[in-house]
Amino acid sequence: MTDAQIAVQELRITLTVDDFDAAVRLYRDALGLPEVADWSSDRGRVLLLDAGRATLELFDEAQAAMVDDLEVGERVSGKVRLALQVPDADAAAATLTAAGATPVAAAVDTPWGDRNARVAAPDGMQLTLFTPGAES
Repeated sequence: MTDAQIAVQELRITLTVDDFDAAVRLYRDALGLPEVADWSSDRGRVLLLDAGRATLELFDEAQAAMVDDLEVGERVSGKVRLALQVPDADAAAATLTAAGATPVAAAVDTPWGDRNARVAAPDGMQLTLFTPGAES
């Protein structure tokens, strides 16, 4: 590591949501992200959920458009979209939809062998639920 590099040890994504209870039902209860800490106080509510290993995937606009077209059929996601690896993308999409998410597109098989489904959380955050294929 050079002097100019920083040793990042955790990627933490902070979502500010309009309906905190709906977000908790979706991310903690339906998706099953374990609660690590509850730092809520009379000044505001906050839960820290364990989402497993994190990576940061950088797209240019052309790649974002290609993935949206592949998964949904048109460019629909914003600058941030969460992609979550799950054991069964179809089942996860159904579970999250039952918990208040909105289906964006049915699951598709990608050219790279994954199975991807797209839903939107109650706050509008788009989630790609992906199950790696045998080649991944």
